[in-house]
Amino acid sequence: MYPEPVVNVKNALAAAGAEDTVTVFDAKVPTASAAAEALGCDVAAITNSLVFELGGAPLLILASGAAKVDVRKVAAQLGTGKIRPAAPDFVLEHTGQEVGGVAPVGHPEKIRTLLDSSLVVHPVLWAGAGDHNSMFSISYRELQRITGAEEMPVR
Repeated sequence: MYPEPVVNVKNALAAAGAEDTVTVFDAKVPTASAAAEALGCDVAAITNSLVFELGGAPLLILASGAAKVDVRKVAAQLGTGKIRPAAPDFVLEHTGQEVGGVAPVGHPEKIRTLLDSSLVVHPVLWAGAGDHNSMFSISYRELQRITGAEEMPVR
């Protein structure tokens, strides 16, 4: 039996016609480096699902685990005001998932999503699957398709 957030991710993958590649680990993998170590992959192939607040609404940025998001650069590209990291309860409210386990899909409502264009070089990406013990693999183009994300350099 999977926790509800993981079930939501599995359902979202199925609804999008994507392969269910969810992997559940015995130990928690709440950081990109922990996930990369557990998976034996480059930390740059880990896709962090980072929730920011933009004008009271959530903004999901799917970014490489090897880089920090430059919020000023993103705001300038979007032509918007200040983007700030979201508080943990804001993240939970809008995604149904806790910080450290947020997935790119499986949220109660569609969230505007940006996809870090630097991830395109990796044939396989790994993203959180709704909790601290789960990840799923996907290609860059498939991730972009199922999330409807806007491609953008974010670092």
